[in-house]
Amino acid sequence: MSWKNTENHYGSVSIKMHWLMVILMALVFATIEGRQLFEKGTELRELFKMWHFMLGLLVLVLVTIRIYLKCIQINPKITPELSAMQALGAKAAHLALYGFMIAMPIAGWFILSAAGKPIPFFGLELPALIGVDKELAKTIKEIHETAGELGYYLIGFHAMAALVHHYIQKDDTLTRMLPKK
Repeated sequence: MSWKNTENHYGSVSIKMHWLMVILMALVFATIEGRQLFEKGTELRELFKMWHFMLGLLVLVLVTIRIYLKCIQINPKITPELSAMQALGAKAAHLALYGFMIAMPIAGWFILSAAGKPIPFFGLELPALIGVDKELAKTIKEIHETAGELGYYLIGFHAMAALVHHYIQKDDTLTRMLPKK
């Protein structure tokens, strides 16, 4: 399999990046939900939160690379071709997913910045994006949490749409993103 996308199939880099993002997003959600297993202020809870922040920022780095790759490669066509309405819906859903993967880590970075907390990233401490403002941190955190919950639905919708395309519409939407044997 070629590393580059072809007219009919995603290349190995696009496929691996997609599935890596799936795993990372699952870990981002698991770490923030898993923190609730531990009492506030405990080391384990703080460790889960730190991993949530770092993995979220890694999502931001990787989605930036994905967008770059999307810009320099062709996008495989779906066979049979989607209706105009479905194509528009797919574009809107993908824009929402990419927007989510960009906005959420940046919002997290703003939360930590406004709270005056360190921004960890795998041994580095990133600079604050804004000055300390505890009220702003609280507001951004509330938005971030609500958007995160909406993200569950967005990601679920994406997975469900792929399955509908595969099992009901019988097109190659899903198989284009699976590794070739």
